[in-house]
Amino acid sequence: MNKLPGIFFALTVLCQIQAQTTEKDLIHTTIDSWHIAAGEAKFENYFGLLTEDAIFIGTDAAEVWNKTEFMTFSKPYFDQGKAWDFKAIQRNIYLDPSGNVAWFDELLATWMQLCRGSGVLKKENGKWKIAHYVLSLTIPNEEIDPVIALKKERDSTYVKGLIKQ
Repeated sequence: MNKLPGIFFALTVLCQIQAQTTEKDLIHTTIDSWHIAAGEAKFENYFGLLTEDAIFIGTDAAEVWNKTEFMTFSKPYFDQGKAWDFKAIQRNIYLDPSGNVAWFDELLATWMQLCRGSGVLKKENGKWKIAHYVLSLTIPNEEIDPVIALKKERDSTYVKGLIKQ
C-alpha cells in the first residue's frame, strides 16, 4: 500500500500549523511592542504599529478616535514621558484563513486594574498592524449594580445627545 499520500497530507497539515504558530508569534510581538512603546512613551513607534485607517475605542463612551484624532489626544501624554503602561497577562489570537487578518482579545494589568483589550490586525506589506482596538474595564458581575448607579445620570445625558444628532 502506498503511504505517500498520507505522509504528504500529514506534512501539509504540520506546515499549516507551523505557519499559523509563526504568524501568531508575529502578532503577539506586534501587540506587545505596541504596549511597550506606550509604556516607554515612544510616540512614533506606538503609532507606527497602527494602520493609517486605525480606530481606537477607549473606556469612555466618547472615546472613538481615528488614528489622527488618537494621535492628537495622546501626544501630550507621550511628550511628558508618561503614556500608559499596559501589560498583557492573557491573550487569545485568531487568524482568518487568508492569513491577512487576525483578531484578538487580551486581559491587561493597568493603572485602572484589570482591563480587557480586543482588536483586529491586518497584514500590510508583510507586517502586522493594528487596525482596530477596544479598551474596556472589567467589572465583576456581583459589582455591576453600583457601577450602573454611578453611570446612570451621565450615560442618560450622553444618550440624549446622541439621539439629537
